[in-house]
Amino acid sequence: MRVALDYRPATVAPSSGIARQVVALEDALRARGNTEVVLFTEAPLEHPQRQTAVCPAWASPLDGLQRPQVRLRFERGFLPKALHEQQIDLYIATANMGLPLCRKPAGTRYVLVLHDLFQLTHRNFHRSKLKALAYRLIDGASIAWSVWQADRVWCPSQFSCNEAARLFPWARAKFRVLNNLVPELNAAPEPLPANLPARYWLVVGTREPRKNMAFFLRQWQACRALNPDVPDLVLVGHASDVPAALGDLPGLHWCSGLSDGQLQALYRHAACLWQPSYAEGFGLPVVEALSVGTPVAVARGSALDEIAPPNAPRFAPHDAEQLHKVMQQLAGAEATQDGETHRAWARQFAEPAYRARLDTLLKELDR
Repeated sequence: MRVALDYRPATVAPSSGIARQVVALEDALRARGNTEVVLFTEAPLEHPQRQTAVCPAWASPLDGLQRPQVRLRFERGFLPKALHEQQIDLYIATANMGLPLCRKPAGTRYVLVLHDLFQLTHRNFHRSKLKALAYRLIDGASIAWSVWQADRVWCPSQFSCNEAARLFPWARAKFRVLNNLVPELNAAPEPLPANLPARYWLVVGTREPRKNMAFFLRQWQACRALNPDVPDLVLVGHASDVPAALGDLPGLHWCSGLSDGQLQALYRHAACLWQPSYAEGFGLPVVEALSVGTPVAVARGSALDEIAPPNAPRFAPHDAEQLHKVMQQLAGAEATQDGETHRAWARQFAEPAYRARLDTLLKELDR
């Protein structure tokens, strides 16, 4: 089987979460027997990706690949002919949308990887309301087209499948779960970033409104005022992601531009990883923390319900009283943690399980 993979996310932002999932999918496909992988992307003329991928003849700016007019040129003006010339059996679009804008050729199958639908169902981060509205309309049409065209739609959680079926009930039979791959963290050990306390809580990811950071920081601040045992808080993100009054609270430590080794060190030394999001399609930091034996506390109501272990502390994402109660419980003397239990839970999202599930889904397409 000759499989084409939309590699644009890995070209544009190779360190992003979506890009890492694209690379994981590529590696898993290449490890299968009777499977040949062809990468499709666009890039500047001098970009090294052009040496290993099928690209349009024209130059494309890396900072503009998500613009609607750039996507249209690639998906309408390049993909249909290129897929035919490369004799592709299966094309996998990897970033919520991006299937070719043409009639699907006979004998070619399409898969859409749908990470989440929050760009349609929630307020995402944009610097202008007009831009947010424009992208919501364009993305809505693009996603609906790709769901319509796809033979199968792979989602990283049952929650995401359910949300997709709610928005596109006519495509309910297409949705399947392919959990994200969370490999065991094996970066070379590195020291923690400077000036961090010996004991701290950790949050990874603060940008989008659905991360619920303003609410979480206010409750953490209130609990800290009442209980001196509430630890400092380390946030991987930028202070500009939250209201100015919350960005420089006492006991708050912002980290960005971390290497893999530094991030792994933050996970390993944290007393707890918090994920207060009111909407998550998967919850990668939760599994990464568990994979090194660090306990987690999560908000209810999204994919975190299935990604976090059943015994992990939970709270309603907008209930201050519940969150205070969990914070007070975890603020005291550190209980003995069974790190191996956390690591065992995380292994269901590691490479062997991921590749077995992918193989099952690909065999289903062959029936």
